[in-house]
Amino acid sequence: MKKSIPIVFVIDDDRSVCRAIQRLVKSLGLQVEIFSSAREFLFSKRPQAPSCLIREVRLRGISNADFQRNLGQAEINIPTIYIAAHGDIRTAVRAMKSGAVEFLPKPFRDQELVEAIQSALERDRRERQLEIEVEALRKRLESLTPRELQVVTLVVSGMPNKLIGDQIGISENTVKAHRGRAMSKVHATSLPDLVRIFETIVTHARRAA
Repeated sequence: MKKSIPIVFVIDDDRSVCRAIQRLVKSLGLQVEIFSSAREFLFSKRPQAPSCLIREVRLRGISNADFQRNLGQAEINIPTIYIAAHGDIRTAVRAMKSGAVEFLPKPFRDQELVEAIQSALERDRRERQLEIEVEALRKRLESLTPRELQVVTLVVSGMPNKLIGDQIGISENTVKAHRGRAMSKVHATSLPDLVRIFETIVTHARRAA
């Protein structure tokens, strides 16, 4: 299985629906894997490639809440397209609130699904790129000494150099030296750039929590 080719996962116990989606996805030049149950999907190996999930809203043997909880426990964060044989407004609203890319009642048009897949894969590409960027930023921060990290954390909070020195018991010039070395290590060219680096990491951590 080629990792560079995006993959679409499908969970539905309706074989005819699965076959139709499989043909459509393959016609787009994408990989596709079919699962008849949530359990089968949760215990499968997923390649490191841009991906999305198409799933029937009403899966046998598991509630939507339990399925979402299982995804979280397995650290599976994947853009999802919900499809439903018996869709209603309440179900659609719940699906969208849970973070769904799209909700499509059956029968749906091929173009509707194609657009939803393209949107979901683009979202996953962005998330994967962000993961790479955040990991690189995190490694830069890990290269700081404890004192450098202490200083730049206070700098980012908006505290002036003199007050930082007074708080941690060093001179203002020493604060400036620590700040300069830290900014060089994390490749920050300015204070706003340093703030952006910290905010990116913090925001990503909150989203992942």
